[in-house]
Amino acid sequence: MFAGEHLCKVDEKGRFLIPSPLRERFQAEGNQVMFLKNTEQTLWMYSAKEWEQVLERTRATLDEDQTRLFMHHVMAQAGASDIDKAGRVLIPSRLRKLVPMDEDQVLVLLGMYHRLEIWGPSEWRRYLTRNEDRAEQDMAKIQNLL
Repeated sequence: MFAGEHLCKVDEKGRFLIPSPLRERFQAEGNQVMFLKNTEQTLWMYSAKEWEQVLERTRATLDEDQTRLFMHHVMAQAGASDIDKAGRVLIPSRLRKLVPMDEDQVLVLLGMYHRLEIWGPSEWRRYLTRNEDRAEQDMAKIQNLL
């Protein structure tokens, strides 16, 4: 399971170092990751193993028309990358352009159970601000589950 918020510096080639607790999970599931375009100028990042499970769920659940939509709108825009020996991963350039990073070239990784979300820091802060009222309303229910 992925959890937490992690700040990662992106180098001039578009690579970032995966924080060690996250990297261990990725490496245990193969050294390849899959990046997907998401809403709100973010990306999703899956381990190779988890991505295979996503594909199996889509095959088992979607009808033929839905499968075509999935292939055209999700798979066509997805990008794979390998984790190098130093623990860095390259975000494919066409996907990297979708995440607005600040001048310091830092991104935010958020653990989301079985995948990571990748945000630009300013966008992440704006998202938190926009959803502050809703978070306060729902936090009592959330805390009861804990």
